[in-house]
Amino acid sequence: MERKRHSHIGFLVPLAGCSLYVLLYVVATTLYPGGSQQSKSSSGFSWMHNYWCNLLAADAINGQPNGARPVAFAAMFVLCATLAVFWYVFPRYAGLRGGTRFVVQLSGFLSMALVVFIFTRFHDAIINAAGFFGLIALAGTFTGLRKLRWTALFAMGLVTVPIVVVNNVFYRVPGLIYYLPAIQKASFLYFLVWIGMISLAMYRRRDGIANVGTTKAREDTKEHKVS
Repeated sequence: MERKRHSHIGFLVPLAGCSLYVLLYVVATTLYPGGSQQSKSSSGFSWMHNYWCNLLAADAINGQPNGARPVAFAAMFVLCATLAVFWYVFPRYAGLRGGTRFVVQLSGFLSMALVVFIFTRFHDAIINAAGFFGLIALAGTFTGLRKLRWTALFAMGLVTVPIVVVNNVFYRVPGLIYYLPAIQKASFLYFLVWIGMISLAMYRRRDGIANVGTTKAREDTKEHKVS
């Protein structure tokens, strides 16, 4: 029984990791010297005009040594480890089988492994590659949510699709890129809340796909008796 309880606590790892990431992110912003896309001489971190990547640079945009970098790297490591764990645990919990489960788990791992190198000069290529594997892992998440019949969380996840479209529009339209840093933060926060809610749902409904199978079996039994 104790061993089973410990395994259930593992379902909360993504929720805890997302929370820790947000905390470290906030701490890192307080250590950023200054400079943004709007003003190179501005002081401190601007939630409206600075990107997450600014916190990872060796020097701030204003030219000063970036004291936020160590904390930002710690936050990034926590984030990547958190999502890698999520995409390992959730496909198993949801009862995805064989090749499907393996592809989702591998894609989630590869996506997060690539994100670790986002601060390098290959930033754009890494974003594209990580995004590709991330989309596969995301599709697997939707498959699992549908199999579990978690309708509300499935619907909440669908909102991420137009969010991605909006982010791309703001990135590619010169007049809108001014607002992109704020849009990205709000979008990512929504994504983390969604992952955290799935994590909490896994913990609260500890039997996973077994519940769905039991319900289906009962429905089939009732239908058989009626017929």
